[in-house]
Parts: sequence; C-alpha cells; structure tokens
Amino acid sequence: MSEATRLSKRVIELFGCSRREADLYITGGWVTVDGQVVEAPQFKIEDQRIELHPDATLEPVEPVTLLVHGAAGCNAAQLQHLLVRERHWEQDPHAQRILHGHFLRQEQSLPLQTGASGLMVLSQDWRTQRKLREDAAKLEQEYLVEVAGEVPASALERLKKGWLHKGTQFPPCKASWQSEQRLRFALKNPAPDLLRQICTALGLKVLGMKRIRIGGVPMAKLPVGQWRYLGDKERF
Repeated sequence: MSEATRLSKRVIELFGCSRREADLYITGGWVTVDGQVVEAPQFKIEDQRIELHPDATLEPVEPVTLLVHGAAGCNAAQLQHLLVRERHWEQDPHAQRILHGHFLRQEQSLPLQTGASGLMVLSQDWRTQRKLREDAAKLEQEYLVEVAGEVPASALERLKKGWLHKGTQFPPCKASWQSEQRLRFALKNPAPDLLRQICTALGLKVLGMKRIRIGGVPMAKLPVGQWRYLGDKERF
C-alpha cells in the first residue's frame, strides 16, 4: 500500500500538468477516483485508479443561479440540505453538468413571505445578486394565497392604488380570485408579513401561501423540495 497523497499531486504526476491546471481539472469535475468524480484537490488517495475525462477542459467553474421550491417555513439550514445532486429536478430544461462547486457560496435573495412556500433564489453570480438587490423595488412577485372567508371583487379593486385601513397604509398590489379559496397577488418588494396583514384586514384567514414567480422567472412545475438551474436566457 502506497503512502496517502493529495489527489492534485497525483494528477500532476500522471498527466504532466501544473498545480493550477490540476486544481481546475479536479474542481471542474473531470477527474475520477475508482470511477467516482472527486472535486476536492486535497482529497487523500493511495492506490486508487485515477482517470481524466477525455473531454476535460481548463475552464474555471462558472457561477450559477439556482431556483428552489422551498417548503413552508424553510430555513437556511433546511435550504442548504436541498443543495445536493439528488434533489436536482430531473426535468430541468436548463440542466448542465452538476458540480459540487455549484452548491458553495450561494447567496439567497428576496426571501419568502413569513410562513410561505414556493420559489426561492440562490446565486453565486455577483451580477444576479446585484440585480436582485438593486431592483428589488421594481420586481413583481406573484403569490397564490389559500384563504377562508369571502371578499367581493370590488374590495380587491381598492388594493390597486394602495389602501389605507385603520391607520395602516398598504402599498399598491393586484389581487384577484382564482377559485373560491384561492387569491392571486402580484406586488413589489413586499414586507415579510404583508400578505397576511392584507388578508386579515380584508377579513380573511390565511391557510397557506406560495410564491410562483419573481419578475420574468416562474416556478412553473418545479416540485417542492427540488431545485433547477436558472437558464442563460431567463431574466428576472
């Protein structure tokens, strides 16, 4: 049995590359150890079989943005547990090679309403992070809210231009009935508990909330507890 050594060192020895190139091959998911992809240059190996994919390139791992369908009350720790290969949506229309590096240093933007489920955004891309931060007041968010109670459509019309109710000024939003128990809300940069406050003021009891769109990006059919990649042509 040979002495344990770093994977990056063995890659340098086997394939005649530099330390930086070895690290790029490994973090790019191009190196396998006994047939299993290992993306950690410091991974300790002994006599295992090391192979470099024939299509390997030295391109660094590009930052990605992930869309997650979080369950109601999903906290940061629970969200992190979803960022694994097994939770990737099989029908992802923008699927690419999944790398461990895609799950690192992800920043969450535009948190859900308190107690809501639905579309969550995580990004490593500073351009996406900046856009979501700077354009938060401009981006329309769409929610479906399950409620108990009745309110005439005329009462919902008042919300379009903002509504002053018992000393509380609610910001403008669009609201419409989707079914007997489901309301659709579209509004910009809502405070954490705004929708529940609006529904309470209308005499409705909130049974559940789900965010289904941020700007031009819908959650569509993404199942709860799974994630997909943001496509190159998708825009918030």
